Amino acid sequence: MTKTQSSKESLIIPEEVVMNQIYYIRDQKVMLDRDLAELYGVETKVLKQAVKRNIDRFPNDFMFELTKQQFEILRSQIVTSKDGRGGTRYLPMAFTEQGVAMLSSVLNSDRAIRVNVQIISNLHEYP
Repeated sequence: MTKTQSSKESLIIPEEVVMNQIYYIRDQKVMLDRDLAELYGVETKVLKQAVKRNIDRFPNDFMFELTKQQFEILRSQIVTSKDGRGGTRYLPMAFTEQGVAMLSSVLNSDRAIRVNVQIISNLHEYP
């Protein structure tokens, strides 16, 4: 078994799923709080609470809140609510590569660490 095969087999989430959740906002690659929460297996509010409790670890180049205009543009391109639920009450947080890396330290779970390694690899591969 090659190194590439073994790393592919240890993936928690299919690469396509991660790649489809990377967006360009403010001229940088980011992932949204709701997508990251789903990948980490936690509720979005849990992820946001962890960030707010550790806000000093997330300067503007690690994480930012979308403006209403950015959110409307994004909403026109993707579905933002899951079936059976209401709309988003708060503007989403967008995490850069550095912010995604910091999330594993504030969520502090084995899954968060493994998912982060996979996400960071995909961020580098994403054009």
